[in-house]
Amino acid sequence: MPGLDQVRYLTNSSMMDVDFLPEHLIVVGGSYIGLEFGQMYRRFGAKVTIVEKTARLIGREDEDVTMSIKEILEAEGIAIRLNAECMTARKQGERIVVALDCAEDSREVEGSHLLLAVGRVPNTDDLGLDKAGIETDKAGYIKVDDQLRTNVPGIWALGDCNGKGAFTHTSYNDYEIVAANLLDNDPRKVSDRIMTYGLFIDPPLGRAGMTAAQVKASGRKALVGTRPMARVGRAVEKGETQGFMKVVVDAQSEEILGAAILGVTGDEVIHVLLDVMYAKAPYTTVSRAMHIHPTVSERLPTLLQGLQPLD
Repeated sequence: MPGLDQVRYLTNSSMMDVDFLPEHLIVVGGSYIGLEFGQMYRRFGAKVTIVEKTARLIGREDEDVTMSIKEILEAEGIAIRLNAECMTARKQGERIVVALDCAEDSREVEGSHLLLAVGRVPNTDDLGLDKAGIETDKAGYIKVDDQLRTNVPGIWALGDCNGKGAFTHTSYNDYEIVAANLLDNDPRKVSDRIMTYGLFIDPPLGRAGMTAAQVKASGRKALVGTRPMARVGRAVEKGETQGFMKVVVDAQSEEILGAAILGVTGDEVIHVLLDVMYAKAPYTTVSRAMHIHPTVSERLPTLLQGLQPLD
């Protein structure tokens, strides 16, 4: 991004040291970190503009999820600028200007502070890995096998540096896998785990397994069920009806392939489905269960009783 050497900017780390309220925070990067900080500072009272180079926010999610999140953020007064394919930055007095296009009449956003939330790279370049003969990939991640062993006997790589996940929970699961293999003669593997994570905006997004788009791309026959949070009694009672639930099921095995729960307590409710996915149990395990009323989880059986073919 040309011009970054001319302006001051914040990162996900330095943002945690801010002890003032930016007048207008420009967030470059419309993914998880950018959206979380963006909503946070908007609620603190700052003007916020989120800039994303692609056509939609958090592109790894299904389009209905990203559109709903966009609506939620815009309803709070957050400005969102998409398709910013050629960004540059410059100082303009005491202000920062981010140009969104390379054309002469480029769209621009002017603000007081700039947050870069465009991803991270592993800082493995100063570990002396070459001296130990440990291999890394082109991005700098340490290469590991399914049990997190490097190519050098006796050396394992856990956490963000191995490219197998960038979350606290994946790092802790890495430790459990290595400890099980080393100490318990239990051959646990990275490939056994189901990817799950949350987007901690309000309301949160809980995610597990594949997206509907990934299921379609796999070519398998699948079923999908959706329900708006406006039809969840607990959400209505709390006055927090934004978002929806979506679950994708394999039409033949009846196993749950993936789920997205965008709504109040979605980051907790997702575990109801995640545990069933680990058990490789059919979706009917949930659809026939009796859940407590009034809770958010009680809507899952009803959702799964109304599955339709995934187009």
